[in-house]
Amino acid sequence: MSNTAAIVGGGVIGGGWAARFLLNGWNVKVFDPDPESERKMGEVLANARIGLPMLYDCALPDEGRLTRHKSISDAVRESAWVQESVTERLELKHKVISEIQAENPNVAIGSSTSGFKPSELQDNAVNPGRILVAHPFNPVYLLPLVELVPSRSTSDHAIETAKRILSSIGLSPLLVRREIDAHIADRFLEAVWREALWLVKDGIATTREIDDAIRYGFGIRWAQMGLFETYRVAGGEMGMRHFMSQFGPALKWPWTKLMDVPELTDELVNMIAEQSDRQSGHVSIRELERKRDRNLIAIMRALKQQGTAAGRLVKEHQKRMRPQLASAKPIISTRRTIPCDWTDINGHMNEGRYGQIFSDAAEEIMAFIGADDDYIAAGMSYFTVETTIRYINETHAGEMVEVHTLVTQGEGKKLRCFHELKRMENNDLLATCDQMMLHVSLTTRRTCTPADHVREKVEELAALHAEDIS
Repeated sequence: MSNTAAIVGGGVIGGGWAARFLLNGWNVKVFDPDPESERKMGEVLANARIGLPMLYDCALPDEGRLTRHKSISDAVRESAWVQESVTERLELKHKVISEIQAENPNVAIGSSTSGFKPSELQDNAVNPGRILVAHPFNPVYLLPLVELVPSRSTSDHAIETAKRILSSIGLSPLLVRREIDAHIADRFLEAVWREALWLVKDGIATTREIDDAIRYGFGIRWAQMGLFETYRVAGGEMGMRHFMSQFGPALKWPWTKLMDVPELTDELVNMIAEQSDRQSGHVSIRELERKRDRNLIAIMRALKQQGTAAGRLVKEHQKRMRPQLASAKPIISTRRTIPCDWTDINGHMNEGRYGQIFSDAAEEIMAFIGADDDYIAAGMSYFTVETTIRYINETHAGEMVEVHTLVTQGEGKKLRCFHELKRMENNDLLATCDQMMLHVSLTTRRTCTPADHVREKVEELAALHAEDIS
């Protein structure tokens, strides 16, 4: 039962859930009677297999096994988690949940619903305590937020199971304190959507202009700081209290129409649809999805480098996934996918990123010999003093690569490594790097002798690798 998830409903959201689980090493069992489901889910999976690995600087676990099933009972049997993502019809969800619990009454069931409360889902259920809302955000395989909404009937065990499982696949479960219509995030989205409809209807702005206002302005701020922290900064040195005293009175002004919504007449629907077609109708939905994914990856990787917001979650998940190195000839010091933000105008990896990937490999070797985070915090490390890189073949975004490392010199203050970057698909040699490092004191910023346990490990590797050095 462990590490097997069942997905009931294989549309865009169900496909995203399947991808998130599969690419984190879980086996996934799918039920969806739609004859087009396999194609639709396949397209979502194709995007996910390109996108998700680019967030990380190490390889994801080996992909799990995907199987499709002709009945709900077959799909949920012996599954540790069930994600329900069927159409937003309460009677259909009740029927699906009933079939799930008839086969597997104790499994935790998460519903992707954006509108129904968990107490509504639990009506007449055999085991209501195992049911809760687990509402994700599209694309599920990239965006980390999932709203966990229990009712008073939901068991603590189901909540803790949901937190544990969803965190393990890189998601950030947000426990909603009390069930409410549309949960948390969609209430904000609905408010913005209502105001946008009025702005279009009243001829104030087009769909493109509204999108520009979001993506060029506050949307970027919200992406890395959220709402309240953004306004705290806006308050200057005096913080949130000053912001609220300065801008609070504006809340009484008749700026927005959030308590009202324009009637969705044929005229308004046609106006919005036509503007949207002019804005992006020349681009296919799949192309828009790929553009969206590349933008999200670039933003989240930038946030990861700073260790903040969604990037912090990726960084922490990456740390949990990093494999332990083992003494070998050579050591596989890096295994990863090349991200989309590493390419240049020629469409291949920028030369600076070769230095990055070899630097990352060297840091893995340092950690392996004992010069890890604790060692550095104690005031000692290795500094690179010389590198020679040879560029042999092109490297492209989305390719899975490995760095093979030999310790070619390990004595006294010196640590010298020879790295080979290889394409995993065909073992083609892409680049090499000869890297010389010297041990230093971070207090004096001068060379010094390494601690005994580090020196001994370096000497051990140098001896092991000596016979493989040509």
